[in-house]
Amino acid sequence: MADWPTTLEEARALDATDPLSAFRERFVIADPELIYLDGNSLGRLPRATGERLATVVEYEWGERLVRGWGEGWFDAPQRIGGKLAGLLGAAADEVVLADSTSVNLFKLALAGLLARPDRRVIVTDDLNFPSDLYVMESAARLAGGSVRVVPSADGIHGPVEALLAALDGDTALLSLSHTVFKSGYTYDMAALTAAAHRAGALALWDLSHSAGAVAVDLNGAVADLAVGCTYKYLNGGPGAPAFLYVRRDLQDQLANPISGWIGRRDPFDFALDYAPAPGIGRFLTGTPPILSLSAVEPGVELLLEAGMERLRARSVRLSEYLIVRWEERLAPLGFRLNSPRHPARRGSHVSLGLSLIHISEPTRPY
Repeated sequence: MADWPTTLEEARALDATDPLSAFRERFVIADPELIYLDGNSLGRLPRATGERLATVVEYEWGERLVRGWGEGWFDAPQRIGGKLAGLLGAAADEVVLADSTSVNLFKLALAGLLARPDRRVIVTDDLNFPSDLYVMESAARLAGGSVRVVPSADGIHGPVEALLAALDGDTALLSLSHTVFKSGYTYDMAALTAAAHRAGALALWDLSHSAGAVAVDLNGAVADLAVGCTYKYLNGGPGAPAFLYVRRDLQDQLANPISGWIGRRDPFDFALDYAPAPGIGRFLTGTPPILSLSAVEPGVELLLEAGMERLRARSVRLSEYLIVRWEERLAPLGFRLNSPRHPARRGSHVSLGLSLIHISEPTRPY
């Protein structure tokens, strides 16, 4: 406890010595006095993003017009996905930017179900993002299957043992949020993926609260599939295109259930029959949204420059400092820590809770 700053001046001095503090000037900060704690919902705007969009709008669109497609636009989903792969422990040809997180989750969940035709169950937990459950239910319904939701005992920690027990010969897919949105609990991706594989199932991870915030090693975990958004810790902007990951050896084995012309082998021959493109490109569907797609790249480049190891180290220090302040000031007032106490099992955000008890005023004579 003695190592933590106890005054605002001490905290500012500690911040000034951290080399990552210089990156603050690389973001638009309209109100220097604002303490922004919502990066888990919408990341700040990198200054380079405005410059990049101005180039795309004024030159690439304004001057080059339709020629822009042959000068980098068509390659953007794979090019930016390749850069993002460096933050996810994946190969450059295993990640592509496309659509929204929900659409990508639907694509990969249904693809996984169809790849296991003798199995019809998706196993997940009740800590998953609600929209993920909606999507998985839709995919399972189309495949004639079902979703098995395993409850958490405390609403904070992932029900690891119960999930392991739920994996059986009917399981086609284990699908979890790597970092849980409510509590920040972070699963051991490698261990859960290995368990899914032992059961003969595929593992599909939602990285929306992990990408750019915690160390992710998709290849090291031998993960099969993953999706995630780019508007949180990747600072891609509101509603920015999402990403999907398919392990290289699975790419030509799985079918994109929303096949479209951008994912076709030769899109410009305009043939009426569909032949999927090789590799990760087959999971593209419609025309890439170039303006919003371009806004993702500067944020990814900033994170690559900063380095995930340094970012994670600073994230742990900041969250531990916040928890120390909770213990000193808020716990005595009845606030609960709704996140794992150990940083190894906690993402980059901290959740606090407070039970509100209504106390009626005593009756007064009038």
